Amino acid sequence: MSIDSPVTRLRLDEWDRPVDDHECTVLALCVGPTLDVGCGPGRLTAALAERGHVALGIDVVDTAVGQTRQRGASALRRNVFDEVPGEGRWQTALLADGNVGIGGDPVALLRRLREVLDPRGRVVVELAPPGTECSDDWARLEYGDGRARVLPWSVVGVDDIEPIAERAGLSVVDRLEAAHRWWVVLEETEEQAS
Repeated sequence: MSIDSPVTRLRLDEWDRPVDDHECTVLALCVGPTLDVGCGPGRLTAALAERGHVALGIDVVDTAVGQTRQRGASALRRNVFDEVPGEGRWQTALLADGNVGIGGDPVALLRRLREVLDPRGRVVVELAPPGTECSDDWARLEYGDGRARVLPWSVVGVDDIEPIAERAGLSVVDRLEAAHRWWVVLEETEEQAS
């Protein structure tokens, strides 16, 4: 991947809207203590906490962590590839808003989440629509007064998640389409866990 690759524009304020009924349906897929990876302004982290979950949002952007805390939810400035509190005990990792692209290598991200999760845990993943080709490029995360951060980023379509999950040691156990947004639940199979 070179910096000359296409750059996906991601605006932090695009995720600063109320949680809708469709997202509430998706949040019901989260079980037990939940780690919201790339939590942005924390609306999903806060919604999980309001539903009684132990929930922690992590993000690499200070502004996002501050907004999550302003919503009354717990959040840390943390890269998921670094040490995460409670490693091995989280029941769910949430990758909303295409965050399976964090780091530019979805297989590496999902393998990392297997380390963060309890072996019986799950990953709830939002994917790009059917027909979207997988791509590895860059994302420009824009926030505040025109500040931006360029990060390695991948786009994964719902059609391509199974082989990616399999390479990470996970299987698709559930699928959901809600308001033209596509989600899957990934878990280790018994064979993978042993």
